[in-house]
Amino acid sequence: MDYIKAFAVGGLICVIGQILIDKTKLTPGRILVTFVTAGCFLELIGVYRPLLKFAGSGAGVPLTGFGSVLCRGVIKAVGEKGWMGVISGGISAAAAGISASLVFGFLVALIFKSKPKK
Repeated sequence: MDYIKAFAVGGLICVIGQILIDKTKLTPGRILVTFVTAGCFLELIGVYRPLLKFAGSGAGVPLTGFGSVLCRGVIKAVGEKGWMGVISGGISAAAAGISASLVFGFLVALIFKSKPKK
């Protein structure tokens, strides 16, 4: 049942992204920023944490989950370090995900050859 919940919630997030791509003139970068900001906002108002508990990776893996992690890190760091936590909190909370994406991106770039668009 956990897989079904993760698939349903993650699929719904992807459907929203596909609708934004198909029905608006937003660029992929703006859609990315929209999802990260939405995840941060939903975490801030207390909606995203219950969604994470319900759907697990279905809500944690998409970009909205990254926004949620950044927001949680900033809130925790501001409580511990004051306003300096605004700068350091998000980065330290998301360091593992950022590092993994850089390492795997580098490995894929070594294995495969990129081709220019035609």
